This record gives sequence, C-alpha cells and structure tokens, in this order.
Amino acid sequence: MISPNPVIQIESLTYAYGRAEAVRDLSLTVLPGRCYGFFGRNGAGKTTTIKCLLNLLRPQSGQVRVFGLDPAKQEVEVKRLLSYVPDQVAFYPWMSVRETLDYLASFRAHWNRQTEQELLERFQLDPAQRTGNLSKGQRTQVALVAAVCPETDLLVLDEPTSGLDPIVRREFIEAVIGAYQQGVPGKRTILVSTHLISEFEGLIDEFTLIDHGRSVLTLDADRARERYQKIRARFAQSPPEIDLQTALRVRRDGRELELIANGSGPELMERLREHNPEALTTESLTLEEIFVATLKT
Repeated sequence: MISPNPVIQIESLTYAYGRAEAVRDLSLTVLPGRCYGFFGRNGAGKTTTIKCLLNLLRPQSGQVRVFGLDPAKQEVEVKRLLSYVPDQVAFYPWMSVRETLDYLASFRAHWNRQTEQELLERFQLDPAQRTGNLSKGQRTQVALVAAVCPETDLLVLDEPTSGLDPIVRREFIEAVIGAYQQGVPGKRTILVSTHLISEFEGLIDEFTLIDHGRSVLTLDADRARERYQKIRARFAQSPPEIDLQTALRVRRDGRELELIANGSGPELMERLREHNPEALTTESLTLEEIFVATLKT
C-alpha cells in the first residue's frame, strides 16, 4: 500500500515505446524538504519517468503518487501543487516575456512578483522581448522564473541547466534552487533530473541512479560519500601482488595504485598498509565520480 506521506512515490513503474523499454520496474521515494537527484545518461529513462508523474504518459504497470494523489485520476490537484521545467521549453512565439509570465501567472493561485523581478534582472531578461526571438538558454531562464514564482511545494526539473552557459548555470543553482528551498525550509521539495551531476553536488540530499530504465543505486548523498572512496598508494618499487578483488576498480601507474572502493575502504587500506607504502591517502568520491564508477562496473 502506497503511503500518502512522501511527496513522490513510485512503485514498480514500467513503460515501453513499442518494443523499446524505457523504464523497467522502477521504484523510488522522495520525502518532503529534500533535493532529490535523478541521475542517468541521456536515454536512461529519466524523462519518461517524469512524464508518468505528470500524467503526460500513463504507466503500463506499477503506480505513481504525488502528495499521495494519483496523477491519472487527480491531475488538476497534482499540478496545482508542483511546478515543472521540461527538457525542451517552448512558448507562444508571438508573446513577449512579460505577456508569457502574466499568462502563466493567471493559472496560479499565488505568484511572487518580487521574485519574478529579481530573477528577470539577475538573468538580464528583457520583458519586452518576444519569446520567439529568445535563445534556448533564455527560454530555459523564462521557464525557470515561471516555475519558481508560484512557490509550489514541489519543483520538478528535467535537465534544467542543459541550455545554459556555465556562468548562468551557477547563477541558476544559487539563485533559483537555493532560494526556492530556503523560502520554506523543510517543506519545499525538488526533483532534479540531470546528467550534469557536478553542478548540483552541494545541493543533493539523496539520489537515484538509473541506467537502461532500471534503478542501479539509491543512496543518501552523505552516506554515498562515506561508502565510496578513492584510495591512492605509492610504493618504493613496483606495487606488490595484493588481493584487491573487493575494489570496484584498480588502476596501476608505475609505482602507484589507485583504487575505487564501495564500502570496503578500511579493509583495502589495511591490506595496502601491510606492504609498507611510501604514501597512502584516501578521499571521498564526488557524486559524479560515484555515477561514473557505478556505471563502469
């Protein structure tokens, strides 16, 4: 029985386009107040999953709930509670930025005009410019403004920074995501689907890594950094033969060994110490390094 307490709960979701399976038996839970990362390569099934959450696609098996509601049966109620920025943004091209935002605001019970003005200035968007003349990055910026200003309890972002230049990406992450959650700490929730993981490193509380439509890893971000470690050892001569089978990956370079460990860091460190290395260091992997290490194994 699905609990109504999580903001998002997906159980055994499956969806295929003809014979091409996009999502297979996917389950995940997003709790209130979290910034949840939904990571995967392009084509991994992230957008299909999000479309099922929004009732843009109907699950072929399994079920999804948003705030305990079934999007297929309670679509209006669900969409009142969330804002969404798709991976491909489009507006009525004859409308100006100002007209577009006013049009979108007309569908919302609440709209923060002060936040709107601050973001327009920060992104250097001209309210009088027609949306048909905007670049891809500028359209994404307008979509982000429109998603944040209603101040909904859930913000769903599908590759939100893919059309932005590096400077604007940082502006977006600091100004939009940070400010959104700080507005009502512990209540506002973000689901961010991306393959640009490093940009969200300090914001993600928990994540699911999906590959070929299947969940391959779900972890709390801090717990992930504790489990996944990079160990480097340098020896006086060529590295001796050591049993390193519990390592995810081993790279040898002259007198040096580099290991990637998943929970076996202390054991591997002890084995390396037995052979008196000249230097032995360990550090936590970033979420992006965990992503790469997991998909390479």
